[in-house]
Amino acid sequence: MALFCLKKWTFVQINPMAIIAPSLLAANFLELGNACTMLNESEAEWFHLDVMDGSFVPNISYGLPIIEQIKKTTTKVLDVHLMIVAPEKYIVDFKKAGADILTVHYEACPHLHSTLQLIKAQGMKAGVALNPHTPVSFLKDIIKDIDVVCIMSVNPGFGGQKFIEHTYEKVIELKQMITDANANTLIEIDGGVTADNASKLVKAGADVLVAGTTVFKAADPKAMIVTLKNC
Repeated sequence: MALFCLKKWTFVQINPMAIIAPSLLAANFLELGNACTMLNESEAEWFHLDVMDGSFVPNISYGLPIIEQIKKTTTKVLDVHLMIVAPEKYIVDFKKAGADILTVHYEACPHLHSTLQLIKAQGMKAGVALNPHTPVSFLKDIIKDIDVVCIMSVNPGFGGQKFIEHTYEKVIELKQMITDANANTLIEIDGGVTADNASKLVKAGADVLVAGTTVFKAADPKAMIVTLKNC
């Protein structure tokens, strides 16, 4: 299992456990500082930050000012997922706000390769997210240029949705593509991840599990993170 190492910007084989990236979209925004403290004290490696514009997806979340404040609270990886139109316009701004990984949607980028180059030029890792209807085969020609592929396992826009079962097949296909290309790309799953399906996702080839509701609605969020890591 590959693990993203922030300081060296490399992928290192260390253990079979997935990276856990709790999504702050599911946190209580009136207690956001406490949520960040909890994650800092937990075994989660990444903070997953969903940015929505109400246009690309039918919801509006938070933006640059919130991410700037979150960055001040942690040294953990900020995994910023842009669900917005024309994301290439804001690459420098999100770098300044503190993003370590910047993920854009395939469906929002007519010049995807160029956008990935712009992200990397700012010193960030470059991610590509795929909506449930988008085949992973569309990434074949540029897979070695992608650091993280985020497979949406729900329709983007809202948390708490039911997991789409076809996701397993997409993960298996994508993992084979990565292996065939001798690439170091990580596979991230976003949406409907629970303690019931985490193990199957990791066995299929997932490296990173985004969990929002599952973590923040748990009686003991830190214990749930440990459970997800050990699935």
